[in-house]
Amino acid sequence: MEEATLVVAQATDNGKTELASASPRKYRIQVSNTKKPLFFYVNLAKKYIQQHDEVELSALGMAITTVVTIAEILKNNRMAIQKKILTSTVDMKDETKGRMVPKAKIEILLVKATSFDNLMTSANTAPEMITNNDKKEL
Repeated sequence: MEEATLVVAQATDNGKTELASASPRKYRIQVSNTKKPLFFYVNLAKKYIQQHDEVELSALGMAITTVVTIAEILKNNRMAIQKKILTSTVDMKDETKGRMVPKAKIEILLVKATSFDNLMTSANTAPEMITNNDKKEL
């Protein structure tokens, strides 16, 4: 598996800009309850796993259940293996009250299962087989 390194420019005390190498880049999906349907995130996670061999699902507050559901769908279909779960609390500024409010946060790291490529291949060829069988009946 390739590791992508994120290169960041940072200013030094003498006013010059230098390149700093950050930690390996994570392929993260930040899930929201209100923006996209569940299977949008499931399909996006499959794409990330296919391209990068791993994906990190992340959510705050009420979207945590959605992240867990996405991870369970991928695990139950034998497409991903859960490598790490991290839970924490982050302080978010409440727009209406103007104060900091703690929010629950979850991050789930999934890696490609050995059966992933076979499952994706069979999923992509299944519609063609149905189409060919339908043509024979006509």
